[in-house]
Amino acid sequence: MKILLVDDHAIVRAGLRQLLSLGTPVTVAEAASGREALATVARERPDVLVLDLNLPDVGGVELIRRLLLQDASLRILVLSMHAEPLYASRALQAGARGYISKSAEPQELLSALRRVAEGGRYIEAEIAQALALQNTTSEDPLQGLSERNLEILRLLAGGRSLAEIAASLGVGYKTVANACTQIKATLGVARTADLVRLAIAMGVS
Repeated sequence: MKILLVDDHAIVRAGLRQLLSLGTPVTVAEAASGREALATVARERPDVLVLDLNLPDVGGVELIRRLLLQDASLRILVLSMHAEPLYASRALQAGARGYISKSAEPQELLSALRRVAEGGRYIEAEIAQALALQNTTSEDPLQGLSERNLEILRLLAGGRSLAEIAASLGVGYKTVANACTQIKATLGVARTADLVRLAIAMGVS
């Protein structure tokens, strides 16, 4: 089995490589960015890709879409620091076959990897439960945002400051700040920095 590890932290890739070496013999390649992942998939044609959503150049959800356009047979397992159901929901909708958090036990990661490699699906139990509860209580949280708030979220993901967003939209700074507070409450994040990371990872553009 050929596996591609995509994570911008070398120490994480090294740890994963060591963990994988304890199981069934595999061939492991690495990529530190979205663009590098796309090039490596084209060159190496891996069976399974283990993907971190937070990469420096391409949002994880957008990268999943691009990877599957490039190779529809690729099986993607997301390994993320984020255990919130919104991240998992977006990744799975984009075509990932599995989702597990970096706080999971090593043995669970190996189980998830085997399941995905065999053509199945795997979602960490607590995340799966949260997704089920979310699906029974509400739709995709992003769909609950107004067009104005979605636009503010897009601009935040593009690196704009609140003052720049206010100038761009022709509204007051306080209006944008209040909108950010509403968006954070809707998406369940506490800080603007977390909101920016979420927007980038979700491919809001």
